[in-house]
Amino acid sequence: MINYRVLAVIKRELKERLFSKTFIVMTLLIPGLIVFMVGIQALLYSTESKNLKFELITENPDLISKFEDEFKHENFVKNKNYRFVYSSMSRDEFNQYLKQKRESIIEEKLTGIIFIPSTAMKDKKIEYYSKSPQNISLSRELEGPINKVLIDAYFMNRTLTQEELDFARRGIDFAGFKVSKDENIQKEGYGNLVLAYAFTFLLYISLLLVGQTTMQSVIEEKGNRIVEIILSSVSSRELMTGKILGATITGVVQMGIWLITIMAVASSAWLTLPEEIVLNIKPEVVIYILTNFFIGLILFISLFATVGAIFDNPQDASSGTTPIIMLIIIPFFISMSIMENPNKPYAEIASMFPFASVIVMPARMSLIDVPLWQLITSIVLNVLTIVAIFPVAGKIYHVGILRTGKKPKWSEVIKWIKYQY
Repeated sequence: MINYRVLAVIKRELKERLFSKTFIVMTLLIPGLIVFMVGIQALLYSTESKNLKFELITENPDLISKFEDEFKHENFVKNKNYRFVYSSMSRDEFNQYLKQKRESIIEEKLTGIIFIPSTAMKDKKIEYYSKSPQNISLSRELEGPINKVLIDAYFMNRTLTQEELDFARRGIDFAGFKVSKDENIQKEGYGNLVLAYAFTFLLYISLLLVGQTTMQSVIEEKGNRIVEIILSSVSSRELMTGKILGATITGVVQMGIWLITIMAVASSAWLTLPEEIVLNIKPEVVIYILTNFFIGLILFISLFATVGAIFDNPQDASSGTTPIIMLIIIPFFISMSIMENPNKPYAEIASMFPFASVIVMPARMSLIDVPLWQLITSIVLNVLTIVAIFPVAGKIYHVGILRTGKKPKWSEVIKWIKYQY
């Protein structure tokens, strides 16, 4: 029951946390860190290898001039200064030639050899010999021009117009349109996918950050005996309740700032995003995420606070926090896995399951329209889990918060639960 003593503890926690340097720095740092990580990733993608040397060998000598002409006009060849040497030889000759070039490839004097057998005109299977053959970005670059030459050669003696050839070369442009209860069917790009990633990372980071901070606070108060003074005015249950609610409110405020920042950036006239990554954030989604996060934080922080009460130092507490951290990490990976297909059965279950729903449900909501009954179920199940865990956590906290000295065994902790207070 929340009374004036619990409110006093909450006030103390908020005063310590909201105005602390750690809270201010982390609130500002995390969004900046995400932008920094995205920027670094973009930079890494843009700084790919240049001045590479290749040999393109084909069994069909008639294709040499076509490949040479095609690669000469490719932008990636010009921009990265790729160099190609073209030649023609049979399969047996190529096998001997490859042995001669082995040392050049190993010493990276030659980046790789592309061999196009005559069978490629039927199955489009080509061979690439290199020290690092599984170069995905290079494969993407080479695939287009090679495929174009093979298509041209295949249809050369067939009565097709240039327009028909262009159509055969062209890839598929797959546009997605979201069908929902709204009357308007709108084209959807990758904006909601970006949101799902953002929500997943922010919730994951916040749960770990707030949980670990709360546990550290409990251990410090226990170690410097401040808790003994506090317990002269409030009960252990009131202290635990106040600390959990204070930490939870702090976490929700921080998350609210992050989400409002995302909404402001998404709707800002100063930032014009490409059509395919426009962020569509509905206020009701933000309200639900904060509500679900508030309940989830109470659940997780009660576990972190309980572990903090059991042990005297963070090193010993690590054995107790491992299962809790796994309850955060597993939903994180589930959320990452549903980016390709949010309708996976396990994703639907995880989005309603206690603990997991805190991270998984916001990711699903960003990608699809989740039924109302699932949204309500996830909250109800988390509330019921809190009701079930809180009495157990309260008993452990009551005994552990004043216990110092030898590290307790888990069998002892179980006995604490059986005590009658």
